Amino acid sequence: MAKSRDGEALAPIIIKKVKKGGHGHHGGSWKVAFADFATAMMAFFLLMWLMGSTTEAQKGAISEYFNNPSAVAGTSTVPSPTSIQGPGGASTSMIQLGGGMELNATSGNPDAPEARIDDDAAEKRAEELDKERLDSLMKDLKEAIDAREALAKFKDQILLDITPEGVRIQIVDHDRRSMFPLGSSKLEDYSTKILYELSNIINNVPNRISISGHTDIKPYVAVNYSNWELSADRANAARRALIAGGLPPEKIGRVVGLASSVLLDSAVPDSPVNRRISIIVMNRRTEEAIMHENGTLLSVQPPGATEPGQTPVAETAPGGEAAVPAGDAGGGAVPVTAAAAPIAG
Repeated sequence: MAKSRDGEALAPIIIKKVKKGGHGHHGGSWKVAFADFATAMMAFFLLMWLMGSTTEAQKGAISEYFNNPSAVAGTSTVPSPTSIQGPGGASTSMIQLGGGMELNATSGNPDAPEARIDDDAAEKRAEELDKERLDSLMKDLKEAIDAREALAKFKDQILLDITPEGVRIQIVDHDRRSMFPLGSSKLEDYSTKILYELSNIINNVPNRISISGHTDIKPYVAVNYSNWELSADRANAARRALIAGGLPPEKIGRVVGLASSVLLDSAVPDSPVNRRISIIVMNRRTEEAIMHENGTLLSVQPPGATEPGQTPVAETAPGGEAAVPAGDAGGGAVPVTAAAAPIAG
């Protein structure tokens, strides 16, 4: 044992070595990395959600801003358009991939080719749906004529066909059974029931209708009253019966009196089948044409042309059809222009 200078024994020196276990604490740096990753993912999904809820125009504006982040309007920090860099210098690709300038220009421009293609496709689809609706109406009419007693008894007087204007329903006179008494615009009871039944079927489609009255070639002799007035009054009588049967008044698009200008049997002008009421469930094109015609007439009508209390002059529709105001609820004679060129029957 070692001793000090004065002879005293010194305490032994003990060295203790401590070994740490193999599963000790490694620090908290991984927590910081994970928190950064979670924050980045949250920001990414938030961005995706926001981009999914924006419109094409908004996306185009955002893209254009990042391609040209200028604080001064009209001042661009990107190169001018060149044959290499493309429009606005926003892209160097030879293939246009829908850059900001291009997207923003087409999304809000109705004259752009893409916009016209979308409009044409929508118009085509609308016409297809309209045709399907009218085809279904024709099927329902045929089934109703066979199944409903009020129609089945007079099926030989109800003619159905498809015309360029839409589905046409014609109720014609028979040798021994007429829709109206001779020279009268008062509907027979059976005629009223037919129109009631037809109104329920027609009301299943949103299309508007056109009603026209026809007579045979035999002249109607009366003072200031002819087949033109008679056919117009009969068309309006049919209109009132359809409305009484449940058809909304706003679905009446046109009421005309054609006299004997459009004969169903031109070989026999005085045949009873020429005395008829024609109802056309109009397709979209015909309805739009009528609405456009009405708008044109109103736009050229000079202000103050009709004085208070003065009866408007009857207008002649294209092809010689004498137009009768659809809102006339009375049964009296309606002034109709008869000097128009007859339509070939």
